[in-house]
Amino acid sequence: MKKVCVLGLGYIGLPTAALIANSGVKVIGVDLKKSIVDNINNGVIDFQEQNLRQIIEKVVSKKLLVANSKPINADVYLIAVPTPIIQKNPLPEADLQYVIKAALEISKVIKEKELVIIESTCPVGTTKKISRIISQNSGLREDQFEIAYCPERVMPGNTFFELVNNNRVIGGMTKKASKKCIILYRSFCKGDLEITNHKTAELVKLSENSFRDVNIAFSNELSILCERFNIDIYEVIKLVNKHPRVNILEPGCGVGGHCIPLDPWFIASSAPDISNLIQTARLVNTNKARWVESKILSFAKKIEIIIKRKPIIGCMGLSYKPNVDDLRESPALEITLNLINKGFKIMACEPNIKNHPLIKIFLEEDIIEKVDFLVFLVNHKSFKKINLRNIEYMDFCGINNLIS
Repeated sequence: MKKVCVLGLGYIGLPTAALIANSGVKVIGVDLKKSIVDNINNGVIDFQEQNLRQIIEKVVSKKLLVANSKPINADVYLIAVPTPIIQKNPLPEADLQYVIKAALEISKVIKEKELVIIESTCPVGTTKKISRIISQNSGLREDQFEIAYCPERVMPGNTFFELVNNNRVIGGMTKKASKKCIILYRSFCKGDLEITNHKTAELVKLSENSFRDVNIAFSNELSILCERFNIDIYEVIKLVNKHPRVNILEPGCGVGGHCIPLDPWFIASSAPDISNLIQTARLVNTNKARWVESKILSFAKKIEIIIKRKPIIGCMGLSYKPNVDDLRESPALEITLNLINKGFKIMACEPNIKNHPLIKIFLEEDIIEKVDFLVFLVNHKSFKKINLRNIEYMDFCGINNLIS
C-alpha cells in the first residue's frame, strides 16, 4: 500500500490521515475548504487535539501528508466526511450529501482493484448504495473494486490514543475488501480488528451511540425526578452504583457532540414503528435542555424581584462536554444563546476557546464579581477551583458532586 486518499479533514479524518502518514504511507488529504487545505499544508490545525499538532508538523514537513481540494488516484480512498441530519416528518433522517459527493469525486479517479473505506456514520444500507454510485459513475463493475464500512469509535480530546488502541470493526462487502482494510488499519491500530459484513458494521456504529443515548436519557430523567422529590441526584447515583450490576451515568444539561444527538435518528428513521425506546431517549435528552432553561428563567425571575432589574447571568461552559473546545450540537451553547435572545445580559466563560462569533467570552475571575448568579452548564476541571462561598449559583453538571 503506497498511497491513501482521505476525504474530509475534520475531527476524525485529519487525525486518521496523520496516523497513516506517520506510519510511512503517502497520504493525500482532501477537503473542500481552501482555508483547511492551506492551513494543513503549513502545518496548522483548526481544533484542539492532544499531540495532533506535533504529528501534523512532522508528516507535512516530510511530504508524507499533502492536503488538496480534489482526490487523486490512490490504493485506498477513505471517506471521513460529516453526516448531519435533515429535519423531516415524521422523524429526522441522515443527510448523506457529503458522502455521496465524496463517492462521486472518487469515481473520477478510482481504478480496478482499489479500495474504498467509509468511516462516516451512516444508516444501514449506505455502503451498498455508495458502491452502486461509484460503479455507475466510474465505469467499473462493482466486482472490479473493493469497498468496506469501518466506523470510527473515538472520543474528541483523546482521539489519537483511541485511534491507536481501540478495537475496530471492519465490514467489507467481500473478504478481499476486509483483508485490505486489515493491512491499512494494522499499520497504526493496536486494538483488535473484528471482521463482519458491511450491514452489521453499519448497525454496530449506530448501536454504540444509541446505547449511550438511552443510558444518558435515564440519568437525565432521574435528575428531573430527584429535583421534584428534593433529593440529591449525585447521592442517589453514588449509592445506586454500589450495586455490582448497575452503573448510572452522570446527568447534564442535555446531550451534545456530533454523534450521540444524531446517530439514533439514523436507526429510528429507518424503522420508526419498532424503535420506540430509541426515539424516546432522544426526546428525553432534547427536553432536558429545555427543562434546564426553564429552571434558569424561573430563578432569574426571583432574583429580578429582589434586585429590581433583569439579572446578569454568568454561563459557565459552552462546549458539549467537559475539557474540550468542541461546540457541536452543544446544549450548553444553545441554552446560553436562548438566554441572550430572551434579553438577558450574559457573561459566558468557556476556558477552552478564546472567541465565539455570537458570544463574548470572559475569564472566570472577570465574571464572578460582576454577575448576579452563575449557571454551571459544563463540568470543566478549572471550574472546580472556583470559591462558591457567597455566590448565588445553579448547578446542572455536578460541579460540586461527590462522583467526579
